[in-house]
Amino acid sequence: MNDLYRKLVDLYAGGELPAELESEMEAAARQDPALAQDMKSMKRTVWEIQSMPQPEFTEESYQRILMKVYAKGVALQTQSPVPSHLQYQLPMQG
Repeated sequence: MNDLYRKLVDLYAGGELPAELESEMEAAARQDPALAQDMKSMKRTVWEIQSMPQPEFTEESYQRILMKVYAKGVALQTQSPVPSHLQYQLPMQG
């Protein structure tokens, strides 16, 4: 299998190659069964992953991940302000 084609299989599977290069890879795959198998299995894998439902990333998920990172001792500073439900509210004094 040509080393260049082997490196381009993932781009081929994702549909990210120009049409002429994609045609060239398909022509090379007719001569090389290993390349053809790699291209077919990678394309099937990409299709399967893209057909899966998107995971839901909520504010609760974000906070749970953030707390795990803090528990590991990472000093992380986000660009967004800390949500008010994580702050201790002090009583107003006059």
